[in-house]
Order: sequence, then C-alpha cells, then structure tokens
Amino acid sequence: MSSQLQQYLPILMFLGVAVGFAFGTLIFSVVAGKLGRRTKVKDSPYECGMLPEGEGSARLSVKFYLVALLFVLFDIEVVFMYPWAVTYKDMLKTNAPLVLGGMLSFLGILFVGYVYALKKKAFDWRS
Repeated sequence: MSSQLQQYLPILMFLGVAVGFAFGTLIFSVVAGKLGRRTKVKDSPYECGMLPEGEGSARLSVKFYLVALLFVLFDIEVVFMYPWAVTYKDMLKTNAPLVLGGMLSFLGILFVGYVYALKKKAFDWRS
C-alpha cells in the first residue's frame, strides 16, 4: 500500500511547485507594482512624440467581431477537410460507405450552422 502512495509523490511535488509558482508570481507582481512609481506622464499614451488627441481607437460594432469569428469557424472547418481529401483513396479501400457518410454528415452539420447564421443575419454587420 505504501509503495502505491509513493508513486504519487512526484505528482504531488509537481502540483505543489506549480501552485507555489502561480502564487509566487502573483505576489511578486503586487510587490513590484507597489514599488514602482507611476506618474501622470508615465500613464499617458505615447503617439510619435505628439500629445494624444481624441479617442485612442475607433470602436467597432459587435457584429463585425461576430462575422470575424464565423469566418474563422468556417475556415477551420474547411481546413479539417484537407486531410480527409488527401487520404480519401486509401480510406475507400477499407470502408467506403462509412468514409463518405462521415464526411457528408460533417458537411451537413456545417451547412445547418451556415443556414442558421444566415437566418440570424449574422453575416451582415452593417445593421
């Protein structure tokens, strides 16, 4: 029984070091932050030697970010189809209906998500 518990000792030591490191860095950042002097000049933004004027950056609509995330989502889904297409001939030799059915179900789920996004007008960020 004791030999089984001794096998977990390195894991417990690693967990202790990880937790200690996490809390140590947090405490160090608080202490170092209080030691550093912050002035109004240090906290002001720096823009090519000129005094900053106006708002730092223009705000974009949330719809823009939604369209960007949907683009990334569908782009990554297409990237997952490349390995399937490369090995398609080899996979056909083993089980053709399962291979084609798997990809058709994948494309079906992707198409349902696309239609849902179209119906919700998620691709129109102007409104």
